[in-house]
Amino acid sequence: MHRSAARRRVPRAVCALASAALLSPLLVAAPSATAEPREAASLQRQFAAAAARQGVPESVLLAVSYLQSRWDGHGGAPSVTGGYGPMHLTDAVTALAQAPHHSHGEEDARGDDSRTPRHGAEAPTPLPTAADLPARLRTLDRAAAVSGIPAEELRTSTAANIEGGAALLAAAQRESGRPLSADPADWYGAVARYSGADDRATATTYANDVYDIIRDGETRTTDSGQVVTLAADADIAPETGQVESLGLRTADSAGTECPRTVACEWIPAPYEEFGDGDYGNHDKANRPASQSIDYIIVHDTEATWDVTLKLVQDPTYVSWQYSLRSSDGHIAQHLPLKDVGWHAGNWFVNAKSVGLEHEGFLTSPDSWYTEAMYRTSARLVRHLAKLHDIPLDRQHILGHDNVPGTVASTIRGMHTDPGPYWDWAHYFQLLGRPFTPSAGPDAGVVTIRPEYAAHQPVYTGCVKAGQACAPHGSGAVRLHTAPGADAPLVKDIGLRPGGQDSTTGVNDTGARASTGQQYAVAERRGDWTAIWYLGQKAWFHNPKGEPTAVGARGWVLTPKDGAAQIPVYGRAYPEASAYPPGVPVQPVSPLPYKLLAGQRYVVGDRTPGEYYFAPAFDPAGHQVVRGEEEYYEIQFGHRVAFVKAADVLVSRV
Repeated sequence: MHRSAARRRVPRAVCALASAALLSPLLVAAPSATAEPREAASLQRQFAAAAARQGVPESVLLAVSYLQSRWDGHGGAPSVTGGYGPMHLTDAVTALAQAPHHSHGEEDARGDDSRTPRHGAEAPTPLPTAADLPARLRTLDRAAAVSGIPAEELRTSTAANIEGGAALLAAAQRESGRPLSADPADWYGAVARYSGADDRATATTYANDVYDIIRDGETRTTDSGQVVTLAADADIAPETGQVESLGLRTADSAGTECPRTVACEWIPAPYEEFGDGDYGNHDKANRPASQSIDYIIVHDTEATWDVTLKLVQDPTYVSWQYSLRSSDGHIAQHLPLKDVGWHAGNWFVNAKSVGLEHEGFLTSPDSWYTEAMYRTSARLVRHLAKLHDIPLDRQHILGHDNVPGTVASTIRGMHTDPGPYWDWAHYFQLLGRPFTPSAGPDAGVVTIRPEYAAHQPVYTGCVKAGQACAPHGSGAVRLHTAPGADAPLVKDIGLRPGGQDSTTGVNDTGARASTGQQYAVAERRGDWTAIWYLGQKAWFHNPKGEPTAVGARGWVLTPKDGAAQIPVYGRAYPEASAYPPGVPVQPVSPLPYKLLAGQRYVVGDRTPGEYYFAPAFDPAGHQVVRGEEEYYEIQFGHRVAFVKAADVLVSRV
């Protein structure tokens, strides 16, 4: 595999990525007040009835809905691109008008002390009109026209939404000149058109996913508590040639580095010099020959697809490697993997990572992403992980909210996307690495894993400071100073140097542990488990009947004997003696936290100190400085951190 000698995993003797989140995490708003109440056990019948009335095969209707929403209704709240209900009928104008916008984080996306900090201008947020938006963001109006159902009913009634989606599929089939066949194999073209994609490759990928769902079958309990089943049809062979008659464009995929199983086009980010040493919006490099790529950073953005593309093509702004469209999973690549994007706010991480931006411009919907985007994102990540030997775990597949501040002064400005509503458990299932127990319930390490849909801790500040967000599934657990829900939340002295408690704010990462993250157990009392977190004991509710974590085995570290405490760092930079003449020494500045004697933290990679010196436009003067000092990456709080290998002892628990 492409792998630099610069990096070493934890050896067998010790073991066998706004800024690119352009503005803010996608948050939640209260579901529509007119959203219908749950009708017990009726959802399956609603699909069957709508399919029969509109002349659509039930399996096609069910599979399309699964790929859009996994059959969830989300309480009538819109998705990140203004889609409503199980059929994801889009009405972005209405959704935007109801959604206040937020911005969080003031980080320098490049995150390098050697240059003047770059803070890109914030994305424009004027409310668009329907004429400003592509057809794929206005499908609810089209569904109203072909079904005769009022738009408000399509937004708020699950049954009406399913009927409207079925009517859209039937209309697409008729417009293609084909009959309303009872054979699901005859509907490939209509399914491809339902995607809303404007290019052939994306429409084809979408339709292929729908038919894969039909082949495999699905059974799932939805967010309304109902079980929906799609029986497997393993022998279905759709007429894939139908997509050729849709008149779709051919996307330019030349130069892309994507797997064949996704639709990907090349929309390059500019590399431009402005004079006086200023340039943008990325750095030329030669990875992985120069440095290994160790991390994949998951971001979200508050911008329409068109605005997202304009931002990454702005030479004065910032950059990332890939953007993913929510409605259909389409991918655009902007930088070669060998080059370094400015996206994570930490130069050490930028230099060793790939950034993935996931489209979303509504900051207060139910914060749900389509299954189509989750699936294409997972395929891309699997491809990149295999290409660059990146472990599929939560110490290498990071949210932007897991990237540490570089020094004490940058901690408070770091971004918090994709936030507590990103479904890490489902994402890792799609990656083929589900979070399963690897040890018993009394293990010395735990993997955080609440049941996403049922786990609904209260967050505040989605719409107004201090106001509770709408109830919603979450993959994050809340951390307290003692084993009780009334105990104060743990403190994060980096976020609040004055020592104030953390809060339930949706952007407050100070007392939060997320699905897939692993921590060393400090203590157990009844239904509560304590972990070592930011230099302190942090308790979370973990009852045996409804566990929010599972046991794990892993490598942990602790300060060497005789050390009362050791420093913790936000980047793994080399020692001063490693810098050649002409390269300014970068200070190895500890964060304000301490790792105390007796505490243990789960180990990730072991890596030499590295610094990519790239302060100028001309890459001829760029250098990788690599030292003798080695570091371990650890899961220290909600964000990862680094400690010097010389300061710690590593053991297996």
